Amino acid sequence: MRSLKGAILLVAGISILHSPWAHSQDKPPAPAAAPSFSEPMVSRVELRLTLGEKELDVVEKGDLVTVLEERDSSFLIRTHRGVKGAVEKAHVVTLAESVEIYDELIRENPKAGRLYTLRAGAHWARREGKDALRDFDQAIELGYDSANAYSSRALFLTASGQYENAVEDFNKAVEKGDRSESILINRAAAYLQMNKVDEAIGDYSAAIALNDKNAGIFQQRATAYKVKGDLVKAAEDFGKAIQVSPTFIPALMGRGYVYFQAGDHAKAVEDFSSVIKLNDRAEVAYNNRGYNYQLLGKNPEALRDFDKSIDLNPQYALAYQNRAWLLVTCEDESLRDPKKAILSATKACELNEYNDLSDMAALAAAHAAAKEFDLAIGIQEKIVERAPEPQKNLAKQLLELYRQEKPFDPKLSAASLDDSKNTSDGNANEDNTEQKETAK
Repeated sequence: MRSLKGAILLVAGISILHSPWAHSQDKPPAPAAAPSFSEPMVSRVELRLTLGEKELDVVEKGDLVTVLEERDSSFLIRTHRGVKGAVEKAHVVTLAESVEIYDELIRENPKAGRLYTLRAGAHWARREGKDALRDFDQAIELGYDSANAYSSRALFLTASGQYENAVEDFNKAVEKGDRSESILINRAAAYLQMNKVDEAIGDYSAAIALNDKNAGIFQQRATAYKVKGDLVKAAEDFGKAIQVSPTFIPALMGRGYVYFQAGDHAKAVEDFSSVIKLNDRAEVAYNNRGYNYQLLGKNPEALRDFDKSIDLNPQYALAYQNRAWLLVTCEDESLRDPKKAILSATKACELNEYNDLSDMAALAAAHAAAKEFDLAIGIQEKIVERAPEPQKNLAKQLLELYRQEKPFDPKLSAASLDDSKNTSDGNANEDNTEQKETAK
């Protein structure tokens, strides 16, 4: 039983692309799972960067710096003014370790709103979301109400799922003069999570007008068009992203998925193959290509891809399910294997803890193909009990088929099943090309 939940699932992976205060002294870094050298760190003491007797820059206690390189006992850093220099490792800490530094600075100067925004970033690095937002509120109450203050708080509100409040803050930042590319992109992402697709597209378009060399913006607008149901424009924008950056895997995955949705399975195979050439361990791309091969009638190729996807990720339930359906319904009898289909569908059910009706339907069909109709009936009865209303009639028809000791009939299901369940949306961020946004 394959169904598509809400369109919002298709944008679940959209992330904040740009922080308006990246590498800025007065503004905290974007929320992140863990600090890395690509993110700012915090100075524990005053640092003076010199060249001979010439002083190049002064980094105050609590200032943000970016670590460019780790050495034995020092870091090569870049200050917010762009000055590079080496500092002892003991003189900088990660964001998560910097809350106490800002506590001290705030005790010394409790009216400095800027310090509260910096401590908010430190709290967020510790996953202390309430403390982070409280600090942002305090900063603004103290009069630190610059565009950056609102845009910074908006990013944290977005990350915590408070999209309406985030949009209000983005709007205030715009009113205060920040009409930058990053503001537009981030507000668009919040709009998209609110399912205000036209507003999101408008902001992405405005950002593209400022910078048409950013493949990520085209990819994000393509996702918005996809949510809107405009597959033609979605494919065009994914294509523009690929023109800007031919190795941009999220755009290749996204366009492949759109081609699949549009029924152009040959083009979908081309895009997923391109992804595999760039990353031969992309299990989602193998799964997606396999399913499109199956729809093209290239069943041996489909089976090889499902097997490969599972080899790469033995916990990938969707690939097990797809393989089970292929082994049950394949027109080539030499490839049919009900016993293996049972094992594959059972694994899918176990991985999803029997919460996915599509897995269970594949298992029931596999048992029916093996002439184990009592088992097929028992599973199908549970599906009928749990199926949402749009799928309940089909579930009942399949149950009656098994009661008559007849195997699964692909023709019966063809008009009722939504194939979008069987491929994973490629709307992943650039560092996680196998993010699984299966629309279930």
